[in-house]
Amino acid sequence: MITVTNLKKNFGHKQVLKGINLTFKDGEIVSIIGGSGTGKSTLIKCIMRLIVPTEGKILIDGKDISFVEDEYKLSAVRRSMGYLFQDGALFDSLSVGENVAFGLRYLTDEKPADYKKIVKEKLALVGLKDIEHMRPSELSGGMRKRVALARVMAVSPKYLLYDEPTSGLDPIMSDIISDLILELKNKLGQTSVVITHDIRSAYKISDRIVFLYDGKILMEGTPAEFKKSDNPYVRQFMDGSSHGPIQMKLTKD
Repeated sequence: MITVTNLKKNFGHKQVLKGINLTFKDGEIVSIIGGSGTGKSTLIKCIMRLIVPTEGKILIDGKDISFVEDEYKLSAVRRSMGYLFQDGALFDSLSVGENVAFGLRYLTDEKPADYKKIVKEKLALVGLKDIEHMRPSELSGGMRKRVALARVMAVSPKYLLYDEPTSGLDPIMSDIISDLILELKNKLGQTSVVITHDIRSAYKISDRIVFLYDGKILMEGTPAEFKKSDNPYVRQFMDGSSHGPIQMKLTKD
């Protein structure tokens, strides 16, 4: 279980997170939604301790990692987490198989002789077979996302953190990725935290949805509760409307 208590993060004089309190229970999918600049990415990076919070506590399975400076201790905790980057972050110089096996060498005690078998298993898990020899440049956007997910799954993390998993994909492929997230949860029981702007996906995959606005939690609830919400901020965002209390600033390039 991941517990976040009164989490705050400042960058200089700008306060990005303003006291976040959240619990991510084992085996559930929680989607974090909200407009750009509301603190979603900062929150997930604090949870992974890629950045240090200004104030508050982050407990991973009861271990307080909020201000731990020892990289060895942090790395032990991070091994329980898998992070799917928005763009996949595949290494173009490596083959698909080498990409998926990359973390096995540095994050696990698996024997090199077993890498090939594990790679095949994880690619099959995300619906890809016999593409180990291919290069990322030869793959479609959806395939790249799934290869990146196979790479994350190869190290058997307890927690999966997704950064915009359906970004840049067409509606059909977005739905396939959403189905895959659900399938992985049902097969493996991992806890998933999903940052997304894809409301359709959030409704489909989430046990709970958390709406961030101005660095604070404006609403937390089930998809059914969000569909019924009459909060004007939530309603405007979920409906994708330009009319409402959320004002978007347009700037010239």
